[in-house]
Amino acid sequence: MSENNTPPAFDDLMSLDRQVCFGLYAASNLVTRQYRPLLAELGLTFPQYLVMLVLWQSEPQTVGAIGERLHLDSGTLTPLLKRLEIGGFVVRRRDEADERRVLISLTDAGRALHAPARRIAEAFRRNVSFSMAETESLATSLNQLISALER
Repeated sequence: MSENNTPPAFDDLMSLDRQVCFGLYAASNLVTRQYRPLLAELGLTFPQYLVMLVLWQSEPQTVGAIGERLHLDSGTLTPLLKRLEIGGFVVRRRDEADERRVLISLTDAGRALHAPARRIAEAFRRNVSFSMAETESLATSLNQLISALER
C-alpha cells in the first residue's frame, strides 16, 4: 500500500489471465481430467494414451523416437512402456541391427484399442463444443508454440 492507503498500480502484463503459461497449465489439467474417465474404460492413463497415439500412427518405434515425439525422457517413458507391456498392449524388443535400441510394437490388443480411442477423441471435442475447424486451429497454434519453444 502507498502512503494514502491505495494499492500500487496493477501491472496488467502480470494479470493471471494474460499469462500463456497459466492458460496452458489450466487447460492441460482440465483436459486430462476430461479424458481420465473415458480412458479408464480402455485401461489406459493419459500418458499411456499419448504413447499409444504415437504407435497407432506408426510402428514399430524406438523408445528414443517415442520420447522425442512426446518430449519425455527415457526415465519417464520406460515405466509407461513397462505398464503398457504388462497390460498386453505393446511388446518391447531389442533391435537386431543395434542391440542398444529397444523397439516398441503394438500387440493385437493394442491395435484393437484404436477404434474405441477414436470415439473418445470425438467425444472430447463434442464435450467442449469445438468444431473440427476450431480443434484443428487450436492444435496448429499449440504445435507452433511447441516448435518455437524447441528452438
